[in-house]
Amino acid sequence: MRPASTRPVSRQCERSAPTPTGKPPTVKWVFVLLFLASAVYVHYRGRVRHRLGRQLLDHSTFMAPINVLMYAFSRVPTTPFIAEPGRHFPELEPLRQNWQAIRAEALRLRELQHIKAADGYTDVGFNSFFRRGWKRFYLKWYDDAHPSAAELCPQTTALLKQIPSVKAAMFTELPPGSELRPHRDPYAGSLRLHLGLETPNDDGCFIEVDGQRYSWRDGEWTMFDETYIHSARNETQGNRIILFCDVERPLHTAPARAFNRFVARNLIAAGASPNQEGDKTGGFNRLFKYFYALRLKAKGLRERNKSLYYGLKYAAVALAVVFIVWI
Repeated sequence: MRPASTRPVSRQCERSAPTPTGKPPTVKWVFVLLFLASAVYVHYRGRVRHRLGRQLLDHSTFMAPINVLMYAFSRVPTTPFIAEPGRHFPELEPLRQNWQAIRAEALRLRELQHIKAADGYTDVGFNSFFRRGWKRFYLKWYDDAHPSAAELCPQTTALLKQIPSVKAAMFTELPPGSELRPHRDPYAGSLRLHLGLETPNDDGCFIEVDGQRYSWRDGEWTMFDETYIHSARNETQGNRIILFCDVERPLHTAPARAFNRFVARNLIAAGASPNQEGDKTGGFNRLFKYFYALRLKAKGLRERNKSLYYGLKYAAVALAVVFIVWI
């Protein structure tokens, strides 16, 4: 009896064989390359950029593939500032027309000291801002109005309820001498609207988006893409309170719009933060206090042994990359 053939399988067959997961290796590498290309595009998109080391671990790197889709399908310019917001978003005009009524409610909140930093670690999205003087009072966050906002700001919340494209809104305060350091927001599915309510009306109180400066004025508004690097400073002796809104980015095609709303509803909405008891706290903020405790331990290690801290940090990144490549 002849023995069974023991001819080796050709190299060609070996190369084309599927991986243990059942996916050809080329599919995995296509996704890896698309992710890397998206991250590089986001980094070089504007004139102002983070240092490479910071960009590597910035949330904009991990959100890059989704955000590039938002830019590609955007029906409005993908420039740092969106000129004439009312032309692109006529539904927002009632906010500008009623800015004095909105201001009256904001000033009343300030008198009651309700525009403030979060109580405890319940605002992961803006936690770092509080250390430099920034304060906020949420009106809504990817859902209906906060109960506290509906009670204390009935006119403003009624106006917002009539504008479904406004996904999030709050009053924000930037007192004299306070600042926001350069940063990007994580998600490109919305655009940021600022409506001046009580401002110094002075060029010394400003926001800079990708190197372009805008100074707030009472009753005037501006819109910008918050995924460009931006910062803010109040170098005057006057206070600054604005209405701050995240407005859904208009997109071409129904599937793109559905995807944007899915991400907003299931991911961004988890960042809901309360003004006071009875307001909703999202899943991310329920977990934030545990994450922050770990962060404090990491900061302690950095102060004791900076070399060890950065060695462990970049080793973790390298392990994550290896894990992704070998999935």
